[in-house]
Amino acid sequence: MSTNRHKVFVSYHHANDQGYRNQFENLFTNTHDIMVTKSVQMGDIDPNLKTETVRQKIRDEYLRDSTVTVVLIGSETWKRKYVDWEIGSSLRNTQFNPRSGLLGILLPSHPDYNTGRYTPSLIPPRLHDNIRCGYAKIYNWSTDPREVQGWIHEAFNTRNRQNPDNSYDSFVNNRSGNGWQ
Repeated sequence: MSTNRHKVFVSYHHANDQGYRNQFENLFTNTHDIMVTKSVQMGDIDPNLKTETVRQKIRDEYLRDSTVTVVLIGSETWKRKYVDWEIGSSLRNTQFNPRSGLLGILLPSHPDYNTGRYTPSLIPPRLHDNIRCGYAKIYNWSTDPREVQGWIHEAFNTRNRQNPDNSYDSFVNNRSGNGWQ
């Protein structure tokens, strides 16, 4: 492959999409060696911690040296507070954690997969805001290493050319319902 290898943080809905996350890491880290993956695994963070402590742990322990955040988007990913917090933390430019590039990948389990469009209320709202402002892009699931590597490298380059939109109010709890709008 090429030398465009990046440290990628993978954000996803643990209960529903762990299999896709495992496949993503297997393909693009182990098999094709186009990235180094990082993500919060089930049980890594005590759910009884205060919200700000959890956000700080995500930023300081998991996102610290990542350069791109990939959001794997299944049918209920938009509902998850941790996904929202991970995206928000990725977009912050702090002294120890520079801002990451951002992209979303619609999984085959998402209702908009392969439709050629996406329903804004069925993806994480903070991701939607960044697609709208040109900071992020959204793609359909692919197992093609060159294609995925290109997406990641483009997100990496965009992080220094474009300002993100991190204005959406952070989730306090997981959401429910048929969409966030």
